[in-house]
Amino acid sequence: MHRIKIDFIKNGMIAAKNIYTSDGKLLITAGVELKEIYIHRLKELGIGEIYIHAEETADVIIEDIIREQNRLEAKKLVQKVMEDLRLGKSIDTLEIYQQVTSIIDDLLRKKDIMVHLCDIRAADDYTFAHSVNVCVLSILAGISLGYDDRKLQQLGVGALLHDIGKMWISLYILNKPDLLNDEEFNEIKRHAEIGYEMLRRIPEMEGDAIVVALTHHERYNGSGYPFGKKGEDIHEYARIVAIADVYDALTSDRVYKKKILPHQAMTYVISTAGNLFDPQMVKHFVKHIAAYPVGYLVSLNTGEKGIVVDANHHFPTRPRVRILYDAKGKKLMNRKEIDLTQHPSLVITDVLEKL
Repeated sequence: MHRIKIDFIKNGMIAAKNIYTSDGKLLITAGVELKEIYIHRLKELGIGEIYIHAEETADVIIEDIIREQNRLEAKKLVQKVMEDLRLGKSIDTLEIYQQVTSIIDDLLRKKDIMVHLCDIRAADDYTFAHSVNVCVLSILAGISLGYDDRKLQQLGVGALLHDIGKMWISLYILNKPDLLNDEEFNEIKRHAEIGYEMLRRIPEMEGDAIVVALTHHERYNGSGYPFGKKGEDIHEYARIVAIADVYDALTSDRVYKKKILPHQAMTYVISTAGNLFDPQMVKHFVKHIAAYPVGYLVSLNTGEKGIVVDANHHFPTRPRVRILYDAKGKKLMNRKEIDLTQHPSLVITDVLEKL
């Protein structure tokens, strides 16, 4: 399978992954032949890319780092907690902690885990899918830091609920396609304090998890909000979630911006270490991020084109690439695979939307 932009999907292509609506309903099952009506519906939902089956990438398997059902249940839980808080209903704290524990269990089962799968999300699914992604990415960083189960759970709960305050911010402002004015930006910034106050009201919610909602927009150099804290004055969980929050936002399409590619987002995070982000936390965060995820179509400086088939855990920018087309654009019958760690003169020059 490989990733492809929705604009290049053609009638008759085969979906390689299940695709869900924002409320968790199965929209398209893996293995289904895509028809025009399905493609049109995907575009209506704002789904920008999917995974498809193709003969030349039939043996390329891309697995999520947590179970599909676990991801779906976590998204539904975030949505439920947000809605229940808004309506003044009681919150089942145990359910939140159990969900995070389930995510931790999934991540701890795998060795040398790397993030490859792009979350296929509808446009109106951003807040819930983003919350789950930030939770997963934060826990991975915590695992790299050697956190015990309790710290991983506190970090995970804080990350999962970090944006809970956005439930009280106008959708007009959250989804505004134009630049925010000062008044609108100040309104958005309120979500950190609102989320903190809402979470404080939940029985048995631990303080170290709650503080993430309040301080995940603080920055290492003191330029963040709401307090302008800097360095280690910012809670360590918030320093981790800040990175995961920005990374996932950068690699997600929004109404007001197009996403950037994983290697570009990784470059941004690394280049701002010591300025916006804690350099030690950045070091542990990027250990689990594939700069060029499996299933991405790429071109090399030789002019050859191919697909990423494996990542190198210690050299995330030097994956293994299967060459599918030569420099003249001719499709190869005898395909070769190149481990870029063994060929220092070869570099990826572009990520392709289609072959």
